[in-house]
Amino acid sequence: MFIFPAIDLLDGRAVRLRQGDYSQQTVFSDDPAAVARQWAALGADRVHVVDLDGAKVGRPVNGPVIRKIVEAAGVPVQLGGGLRTDADLAAAFDWGVRWAVLGTRALRDPDWVRATAHRYPDRVVLGVDAKGGYVATEGWLDVSQVRAVDLARRVCDAPLAAVVYTDIAKDGMMSGPNFEALVEMRDAVPRPVIASGGVCALGHVRRLMADRIPGCIIGRALYEGALDLAEALALARAPGALG
Repeated sequence: MFIFPAIDLLDGRAVRLRQGDYSQQTVFSDDPAAVARQWAALGADRVHVVDLDGAKVGRPVNGPVIRKIVEAAGVPVQLGGGLRTDADLAAAFDWGVRWAVLGTRALRDPDWVRATAHRYPDRVVLGVDAKGGYVATEGWLDVSQVRAVDLARRVCDAPLAAVVYTDIAKDGMMSGPNFEALVEMRDAVPRPVIASGGVCALGHVRRLMADRIPGCIIGRALYEGALDLAEALALARAPGALG
């Protein structure tokens, strides 16, 4: 399993939100690049970054900070939040980002996401954020009438790198992922599914592995010390970890 320690950016700082609520933020660091360096030092071989300001306003906002994170981490970085145009993608890749996560634009224009994936094969990730099984957009501020699995099916015939599935009700709540929804997504699409939201214990990582979910993003649990990144990585990489 691949594990992505998360860095969520708001006003240039590393924060975590509860259930995507911008009014419920906890600031963990004024130096996100140092956080990225710390995760890499503990053995992370990839980092997940979200530009929360960008997700809210519809364009990348924290470019200079993201570039510093890429340089400090020294490992591949996955970026989401506000990437909705060809120029946004070009800028993100110029910053050194390896994978770009597309969410809001995927709901509005799935053909653009498919075309973009063909232009950048294995570098575009579909970000599916769901509330009650339905796609949420605009930094989780709006909930659509489109089911998460249906959106994924519309675009996953393109050469996407993966699908990041986030259950908003679980995000930042330290209550475990929505395993059932993740399995449903896994069975619905021919692309690797990355779990996001609620992973806060080694048991969660173990169950995701048993459910054949090949990746997960971990945020608040790492910052608050509920889950040790080195231990999670050791479990994810151990031969025969599931017995």
